[in-house]
Amino acid sequence: MTTETKVNLLGLNREDMGAFFAGIGEKAFRATQVLKWLHQYGVSDFDEMTNLSKSLRERLKEVAEIHVPEVIMDQQSADGTRKWLFRLDDGNAIETVFIPEKERGTLCVSSQVGCALDCSFCSTAQQGFNRNLSSSEIIGQLWLANKLLGRDPGGDRVVTNVVLMGMGEPLLNYDAVVSAMDIMLEDFAYALSKRRVTLSTSGVVPALNRLKERCDVALAVSLHAVRDDLRNELVPINRKYPIKELMEACRNYLDRDGRRRITWEYVMLAGVNDTEQDARQLVKLLKGIPSKVNLIPFNPFPNTRYQCSDAETILRFQNILINAGIVTITRKTRGEDIDAACGQLAGKVQDRTKRRFKNIEVSQEVV
Repeated sequence: MTTETKVNLLGLNREDMGAFFAGIGEKAFRATQVLKWLHQYGVSDFDEMTNLSKSLRERLKEVAEIHVPEVIMDQQSADGTRKWLFRLDDGNAIETVFIPEKERGTLCVSSQVGCALDCSFCSTAQQGFNRNLSSSEIIGQLWLANKLLGRDPGGDRVVTNVVLMGMGEPLLNYDAVVSAMDIMLEDFAYALSKRRVTLSTSGVVPALNRLKERCDVALAVSLHAVRDDLRNELVPINRKYPIKELMEACRNYLDRDGRRRITWEYVMLAGVNDTEQDARQLVKLLKGIPSKVNLIPFNPFPNTRYQCSDAETILRFQNILINAGIVTITRKTRGEDIDAACGQLAGKVQDRTKRRFKNIEVSQEVV
């Protein structure tokens, strides 16, 4: 006799939750009740869901569960940045970072264990890839952050913004990522606006085209180069979806009324992509696209051949963009003392791409 696997309700969006309750003979409105208990009140015990009948609560115990990753590390930076290491059921581990600011609190979440893309400046890419995260493992990072930050269910939000900029390429885990974003946007769950949920991609063009029709959240694109020959080296997925195709997909993603803009991530690599000519070519490339550019000082990792551009070079590059009318900022390093800055996040990955299972430390590029 086999034991039926319980459904983890944490990762079900409203549609899937409704289908689950229909499948056990319950009315669809149970979905919204449970979504509120899970995500607005942070309840993980069916017995606490007091507007459900006792018989339904007992039934849920038999067929469902509310399961989150295990917290195995919790660190706080001198600047208030907080970093958690979460262990998954298979022994892999991922990190999540909360960045508090005066007007908002931003949570950076991961979508994969490791990364299958081979970006040459990214330490994660050098460590390999294991698997996609499930929707429950993605939304579980937000659920746990709210719990660990001590959010009062009836009070103001602590996490006001979510960025899918952690480990992995979100659009290579399309279904689970979209389902998790549905929950983030759901009025009966976290009720975040589309402009407060940002997905970062290196340029998986077909999935980007699908995303606009399904869940048009804010978009950040890891660009890093303005010429195909260089981007082929830095971001090898460019060989499949070159800059021209990527830019066309990005233009199509924008609202027709022009209310949106795309954020372009650009890591500053000394002597590689940081010249005045590069800056002027970037201005030309972004012409006609409502844009914001984030210049990211490179955080070196062991055995990398790259170095960070110096402050003077970054400022000169930034001024060329600003003078062309492009909103441009240099990303401020946060959480460096706890290795939570860009390019410093660490997880534990059982690498499948190298066909061996060896626990290794992974620095993840948050772009």
